[in-house]
Amino acid sequence: MSTPNARALPAIEKVLKALGDQPIPRPMVTDLVRRAVQAKREAGDGVSDFDAFIASLEKEIDQVNRTRIQAVINGTGVLIHTNLGRSPIDEGAAASLHEIAINYNNLEIDLDSGGRGKRGRYFERLLALLVEAEAATVVNNCASALVLILRLFTAGTGKKEVLISRGELVEIGGGFRVPEIMQASGATLREVGATNKTSLKDYADAIGPNTAMLLKVHRSNFWMEGFVESPSTEDMAALAREHGLPFVEDLGSGAMVATDQLAPIEHEPTPNEILKRGVDLVCFSGDKIFGGPQSGMIAGRADLVQALKKEPFFRALRCDKLILSLLEATAQTYLDARAANHTPPLPLLEMLEAPVEFLEERARAIGNQLEDLPLRWSIGQGTAQVGGGTMPKSAIPSVTLDLVPDRLKAPAFAKRLRQQPVPVMGYIAENQFRLDLRTVFARQDAQLVTAIRSACPSDPS
Repeated sequence: MSTPNARALPAIEKVLKALGDQPIPRPMVTDLVRRAVQAKREAGDGVSDFDAFIASLEKEIDQVNRTRIQAVINGTGVLIHTNLGRSPIDEGAAASLHEIAINYNNLEIDLDSGGRGKRGRYFERLLALLVEAEAATVVNNCASALVLILRLFTAGTGKKEVLISRGELVEIGGGFRVPEIMQASGATLREVGATNKTSLKDYADAIGPNTAMLLKVHRSNFWMEGFVESPSTEDMAALAREHGLPFVEDLGSGAMVATDQLAPIEHEPTPNEILKRGVDLVCFSGDKIFGGPQSGMIAGRADLVQALKKEPFFRALRCDKLILSLLEATAQTYLDARAANHTPPLPLLEMLEAPVEFLEERARAIGNQLEDLPLRWSIGQGTAQVGGGTMPKSAIPSVTLDLVPDRLKAPAFAKRLRQQPVPVMGYIAENQFRLDLRTVFARQDAQLVTAIRSACPSDPS
């Protein structure tokens, strides 16, 4: 028998009619309503205030809607922000994606013979040329690239041990650690040296009949100073050759240009440099300094790249037509810029190069449009970071727009900005809400002004 409260529950159709049109699909709205009504029924509650019930559902729908992937304004000062999608894609590359996305394409068709073709051939040629390698290929991310390489040298070979320095057993983010990735591939981790000091002799002493390969992992997301030591890539390559072992370096960041010439930051090793030092294979990310979509590139010896592509596991990791299209356009931008002897016009690199004076000019122009609002604004000095587990010592001089709304505390103001039609992300310091303009596109300045004005009502209560 139904309780009096349960009988007071509204009909689903009545609730849906009251909600009207919503920004999420109708089936999702219906599901939310049914769950809400069911929760009331199980709790033995009724709906005494129908309008309040509708308001709570609208709030929940709004929260669900904000979980969809959408463009945001990044005022955090972190250029490669993992939580904000890492590197932004070049507009030209994104535009070229449209034709591929809405039409059939020659992903695996040979247009000369009419027969089946091989996926990714054009990008592989571009990448090999770009990094000056014998051959190259790509999978869906850098962790996958490492797993694939480890499987090649350990699965079915009778040898399982992979030698790696204790000082390189890094966590790459999201709780994923290099040892766990190695174990997932079926390889056996053999740690050598100490956390702060690993010598060439440590590797030499650890080599045995079960050694499958030598692995070096670039410390892209942390650094060590003081009483530290590690052998050079050249010395490790010579040791690997002496024992007939493959030598692989996980470079991570994917820098293709001299980073120290773009901004007052350290030099990040490029795949070209690493390959010239004698490694057999190098792997790196496509969505970090490279400035493309999520992907993991592998380059080096042609025989090893071909063997990787024959691995049954390779099919599970391959990139689709959209990723390959973006990678092609990005790699072409690099090669065209190299031929013209200038910096590739990619968003991340342009952010790194932006002069402080230009950022100050933008900050002042934005601030002048906020004069009539109940807030105080000022221009501050900021320090931007490369981010994305890359170049942890980087400290790039930047400019912040510092905002202090009247009668509205910084956390509440930050939340209002995140809830705008174009969400705005910044950070709070010294009770001020700060926006680092190095990571805000100039084309977003007008949207930023609109968001600030909307988030700063005349009556904050």
